[in-house]
Amino acid sequence: MEARMTSPADPDVITAIQHLYKAVHAGGVDGHLLALVHLRASQINGCSPCIFATIQAAKKAGETDERLHNVVAWRETPFYTEQERAALALAEAATRIQDGAPGVTDEIWDAAAGHFTNEQLGAITLEIAMTNFFNRLNHTVREQAGKTW
Repeated sequence: MEARMTSPADPDVITAIQHLYKAVHAGGVDGHLLALVHLRASQINGCSPCIFATIQAAKKAGETDERLHNVVAWRETPFYTEQERAALALAEAATRIQDGAPGVTDEIWDAAAGHFTNEQLGAITLEIAMTNFFNRLNHTVREQAGKTW
């Protein structure tokens, strides 16, 4: 399978995306947690470019292979904190909103709110939304895994 587009996005689009990521990273959430959230949503959506790039970047930032390889089964492993589990549950629920899935229930939101401030919840929610945005763009243009950011 080949990518459908090879040219970069419009510079104004790139600038807007950079501003959104600046807002995410200004929200006071640890970068390792944001990477886990991005990875889990990308796994659900089957976005190989995001999975590849996130794993590469997280490893460079000191994340372990053990934790990265087990995000897909985070509920069944001892490798994540309660805070990370709350964020991963939020990421899954916000990503799985199709086909009658319940989305973010009050229980999921309340669990996350018990671990994060409103500013942090905003950053995590924006990270989830941006991940789903990029996952869909990558599927549309058939972006291939192998690039990093």
